[in-house]
Amino acid sequence: MTMTLQVNDRLMSGKPYPLGAHWDGLGVNFAVFSANASRVDLCLFSANGRKELSRMPLPECTDEIWHGYLPNAALGTLYGFRAFGPYDPARGHRFNPHKLLLDPYARQLSGPVRWSDALFGYRLQSARGDLTPDRRDSAPTMPKAIVVDESFHWGDDRPPGVPWQDTIIYETHLRGVSMLRDDVLPHLRGTFAALCDPRFLDHLLRLGVTAVELLPMHAILQDRFLLERGLRNYWGYNTLSYFAPEPSYLATDQLHELKVAVRRLHAAGIEVILDVVYNHTCEGNELGPTVSWRGLDNASYYQLVPGDERRYLNDTGCGNMLNLPHPRVLQMVLDSLRYWVRCYHIDGFRFDLASTLGREHNGFDPGAAFFDAVLQDPVLSCVKLISEPWDLGPGGYQLGNHPPGFAEWNDKFRDTVRRYWRGDAGQRGELAARLAGSADLFDRRHRRPWSSLNFITAHDGFTLADLVSYSAKHNEANGEDNRDGTDHNHSANWSPDGSVEGPTDDPAILERRARVAQAMMATLLLAQGTPMLTAGDEWGRSQQGNNNAYCQDNALSWLDWKQAQTPQGQALLQMVRRLLALRRRLHAIGANRFAHGNHEPVPGIGDIAWFDTDGRPPSPEAWADPEIRTLALRRAAAPPRAERPELARPARIGQASPVQVTLVLLNAGDTDVVFHLPEPALGWQLLFDSSQPDLPEAGLPMAGVTVQAVPAHALVLLAAQAEPPRPPRPAMPARATSQEPTA
Repeated sequence: MTMTLQVNDRLMSGKPYPLGAHWDGLGVNFAVFSANASRVDLCLFSANGRKELSRMPLPECTDEIWHGYLPNAALGTLYGFRAFGPYDPARGHRFNPHKLLLDPYARQLSGPVRWSDALFGYRLQSARGDLTPDRRDSAPTMPKAIVVDESFHWGDDRPPGVPWQDTIIYETHLRGVSMLRDDVLPHLRGTFAALCDPRFLDHLLRLGVTAVELLPMHAILQDRFLLERGLRNYWGYNTLSYFAPEPSYLATDQLHELKVAVRRLHAAGIEVILDVVYNHTCEGNELGPTVSWRGLDNASYYQLVPGDERRYLNDTGCGNMLNLPHPRVLQMVLDSLRYWVRCYHIDGFRFDLASTLGREHNGFDPGAAFFDAVLQDPVLSCVKLISEPWDLGPGGYQLGNHPPGFAEWNDKFRDTVRRYWRGDAGQRGELAARLAGSADLFDRRHRRPWSSLNFITAHDGFTLADLVSYSAKHNEANGEDNRDGTDHNHSANWSPDGSVEGPTDDPAILERRARVAQAMMATLLLAQGTPMLTAGDEWGRSQQGNNNAYCQDNALSWLDWKQAQTPQGQALLQMVRRLLALRRRLHAIGANRFAHGNHEPVPGIGDIAWFDTDGRPPSPEAWADPEIRTLALRRAAAPPRAERPELARPARIGQASPVQVTLVLLNAGDTDVVFHLPEPALGWQLLFDSSQPDLPEAGLPMAGVTVQAVPAHALVLLAAQAEPPRPPRPAMPARATSQEPTA
């Protein structure tokens, strides 16, 4: 219900905390930060947001927080702010009371921004650029914040709490996952309601994933230049509000839709991780619009160029950088994160361009205020934290240097796996490190192998199918003459002369493409670390060679579920299910500690070892040979300790649990290769062959076999059990005698 106010209404002083608009049953308290404003007005609007009903100065400012309390204000009230102060870009100030400003703590928006020149704080046609203030009212084009009730009956909902070492992440787009689902009602497609559709939950459970990672779902500002081209910002890395969900993702405009979705995912045992963008905002550089932070206190919210405060530091490549070293800006980010955990029961966050978040005035610092604040926070330190460990600034590539407690996107894993299976020279030493959890990057400060978040594809770049179907990007649909997107894809189209880009009817090319894709997927799911699947790769989704589909809010980016029902889609889907089931069975693969070959779970069998095709460890010269494209990896591990020892079944005296041994054989060459299996001889069982992914485990008996053929462009997995040394029997107590002691 939206209240109706008269122009002569007045505000009481209210309180400076909490920030934002909060209803207490009798009225609403409004509080907003601005260190440099001389006055901040609260503006109230009609139910449809078109008419400004009242404009009232916030009566108090305490510790740079402007605040006021409006008695009798009701839930559903639409509001915004106008901030007064100097318009002096040279000193970093861009106050313009003609611009309606969105509350940085707004928890629901009335709709999208409607583009108009009035959104800009300066006169667009002025010869002085951004130095001349614009006096047009931007309220008609701006969404309004809505005062909301956050109550929800969560029942017995609790976080699934999946241990990191058991986590399998499925990266997807909230909208794209359901837009082509014929079995979902049209008005629900692309919304939170479709995210928790039982058929989608069943797909995730049968696949074996434990968490969905959603591309940004904070409210976003659609880029004007994209709309003018008939395109849209699909990925959503253009944040308009850090507390409000994107309005277009709500089917009924009710916030409880998201809570219901999370509740049902949790009930299925699936965690929800949000991709969040706290490194920059949608307001861009000095030529961007004024919609919120810029108009409230530009000099506080953004990092400006020292000595030239008219300009913005831009290590993100997106026009600006949030000023996280400022305590109020850092508070906003932490308040936002806690809000999503407490209000929506979110299980974790993936931080876009996280190196920017760790930038202090002297550069990137793993002990930066942001990291310290998150890791000591009693709420945030208990959820999953994932960093994208790079940005475009100096020293921005920081893979392996984020603090303990964070997992990191491992692009070295991605590039190495792509290059190895493409047949590039000199890759097997690098591949050995990546398969072992990238200990060279993460085995420090008591970090665990799960810190390496392994992936071969993500939303940004080629899909798995395109990775083996295109040698170069094909981004013409983006309208940028194919200049956008990376040129370093490490891909191949696998035609004999490289001339067949994309779709083909040639069965030999299709077979080879499928063979390489299957080998890469198997490498991802059998490597130590946390694997991340990109939605649709499990059945071979294509984006027609577009490796930068950020603006393609259409069938090019949406998941085509019909393709999953084709024979090829079903074959790949069944293979992924099988591999994830094997990963759950084989604790030697998902071990929670790094292995370095200096521990022998069984005499003569180290916890990790590497072998050549002759069954012997590679010599230094063999490791250095760039033309060898084969590798064998053996891992051995005892069963993991129970998290609750009191529930573990006690072993019998003199009995120890068998040690699990796995052997992965990789052949990226063009011809089949025979591997001699390393000593000591074990009763190996063939569990998986990526060239024949539907071959049952019992398909080839392995008793007494000492060699194994591995086809070209294939990975083979063997497993065995070995008996560890028996624990010593406890000493028996001495028998008592019946003789009485003598005096």
